[in-house]
Amino acid sequence: MTAPPFAVSDPLAHGPGNEITTDTFISPGRHPISPTTPSRADSSITSLKRTLSGSGESVDDGDDSKKIRPGVKRACNECRQQKLRCDVVQVPTYKSCHRCRRLKLDCKIDSTFKRIGKRSRNMEMEKEIHELRRQLATQQSSPTAQSPSIKAPPSEAASPRISSIPSQLEQYITSEQAVNSLLHLRSGLDGLSQMQSPNGQIRQPRRLEGITLTVDQVDHLFDRFFTLFHPFMPLLDPSITPDNYFAISPLLPWIIISVAARHYPPDPNLLPSLSAPVSVRLWATLADVPQNYVVVKALCILCTWPLPVSSTSSDPTFMLSGLMMQIAMQIGLHRPSHAQDFARFKEDLREEELRDRVKTWVACNMISQRVATGYGQPPSTVYDWALVPSASNGTNYQLPEEVEIRLSIERFCNKVTRSFYTNKMDPMGLVSDEQRGIMSDFLAHDFEEIESKLRRNTSAITLLYLRAAGLHFRLSAFFDSPESQDYHAHLTSLWQATTSFLGRVFDLDTVGGLLLHASNYILQMIIAAGFTLLKLLNSFFADSGKLAHGRDLFLKTIKAIRTISVATNDLPSRLAEVLAQLWKSGGSGLRAGQAQAKSLENSLQLKVRCRMSMSLVYDSVWRWREEFQAKERGNLETAVKNPTNPDSNVESSASSTIDNGLPSEGLLGDGFGTGSNTFLGEANNEVFDPLSWMLDGYTDFPYEM
Repeated sequence: MTAPPFAVSDPLAHGPGNEITTDTFISPGRHPISPTTPSRADSSITSLKRTLSGSGESVDDGDDSKKIRPGVKRACNECRQQKLRCDVVQVPTYKSCHRCRRLKLDCKIDSTFKRIGKRSRNMEMEKEIHELRRQLATQQSSPTAQSPSIKAPPSEAASPRISSIPSQLEQYITSEQAVNSLLHLRSGLDGLSQMQSPNGQIRQPRRLEGITLTVDQVDHLFDRFFTLFHPFMPLLDPSITPDNYFAISPLLPWIIISVAARHYPPDPNLLPSLSAPVSVRLWATLADVPQNYVVVKALCILCTWPLPVSSTSSDPTFMLSGLMMQIAMQIGLHRPSHAQDFARFKEDLREEELRDRVKTWVACNMISQRVATGYGQPPSTVYDWALVPSASNGTNYQLPEEVEIRLSIERFCNKVTRSFYTNKMDPMGLVSDEQRGIMSDFLAHDFEEIESKLRRNTSAITLLYLRAAGLHFRLSAFFDSPESQDYHAHLTSLWQATTSFLGRVFDLDTVGGLLLHASNYILQMIIAAGFTLLKLLNSFFADSGKLAHGRDLFLKTIKAIRTISVATNDLPSRLAEVLAQLWKSGGSGLRAGQAQAKSLENSLQLKVRCRMSMSLVYDSVWRWREEFQAKERGNLETAVKNPTNPDSNVESSASSTIDNGLPSEGLLGDGFGTGSNTFLGEANNEVFDPLSWMLDGYTDFPYEM
């Protein structure tokens, strides 16, 4: 018996003349279409046949005796999941598709396979992460809880265990970083100096390009950082292990190591070796967008102790501080309690996470202010509601007393900068002498209020930051006119601020030798204090009483700068040499008080006036360039190799044309002055290259003194 043709009734007309068959399809107003001609009706009918016959089964138009054959799935499970073309071969022998072979995937065809949407999968992963965080928080809250591990499947029983990451760092970890960490551990260990921690975790050496550090070296460098450097900027958590720092960031642990390598006795060449690889890692990390929370902390540490350079033209610190602030605001650190507004996914911050965000935002503002002050640039700080001490802010916004005092000090520095150097009506941003006198009285009152808040147990480093702020405030005296009413009073206040700051600096050297590890900001203020002494002691201001004490402070200042220097030809060593040469050429303070009438007019006036409180430093360097480089009287590269001795009573055999110098073991003392003669490949005869980009081509300044 022959099966009747398959037909579909027209919904607009019922009757025998309105049937659509597979033999002939008649379209209204058109000619009949041959069965051999493809048409949309053919496709629709075929689809309808499959629908009526069941899932994926075909209907035969021929004899009823023919069996219905199951449909053949053309793509494997992996290609169907990704909606990609698949070239899998099933007959006569099964052959995996090209994509599965290339990616080493399990190529198979499962009749029950159903594609999973990416959105659903991401939601499941997010739920799992939240559940794991909850379990970790529960276990860590118990004092007897052991560090959990991620269990590998039976086939990977030999894989190392991965210890949990403390709750303080969970907000740093993205899914991509977690996957990369797992893949790195699954790839196997290559066996160089592997160690096993007490909880059974396998540890391995750390590598950055051609530099390899053993486990013991890494532990020692981290301990050194938190012991000697951390007190200057207590941002990171000392209780977190080095392995956890490496797990959360490819950049931050190497920044910590590079800072700890400064004046590192076991390997003095470690820092020069790390400078280039860490710099490459830094810019590679910053190229990724968007950034995460931990990058901000890495920039905080790096801006506090920058990688050594030999010129300000190649120093990216001020630029990095701006990036630090912008990234912090992009991820919402300036609105700690509303992180959700700056995130792609919902974020439920715990109390310790919220406090850490506030602490990091405070650190960003303090560091940004210090960088701006030290480089003589406008600050990019944002002192908003989150940083205002108030009882209404809640306990999560309450800062430790020491941190709150340091924040108030930097807010004072910000007020000084905006009061003296941001006059929109002046081309150099300077206020008038009358305004400066009025503002000085108000700022002096604010400074006394901060001093009154200090307790007897305030740390020596906090007191040093306070004296640095006082010096920043009083350096405005160099912008006063000699005819102004308060000129001599402001110079006296500057002298007191300078000697008070340097006194704290030298006291710090007796507190565990912390001066050797001082931050870049402290170094810049020491340099400013040295140039202040140089200026005052070679002017009408110096008298017999100030001269003896000032000369002693000046010699100690040059020694302190050379002590903090981390390489022979880095920026601090260059500036120390400039100071020594200017001191010698000025008569080592012995000619002070001569020709007072002329000195009263010109000796303390600045030509460089656009670098705020640091204008004195840049002005002094400009005068040094005018006196030595223009007249070809000296070679800074040669002089740095044989540092000039500023003490006129000591003779030297330096090869430069400066009158007196000092062999390398002179003022530097034991353990200093080591390193290459040319730093970071810079071997040129530019005399203080840092100002070449700013002063070259100037025969005179376009404004009057």
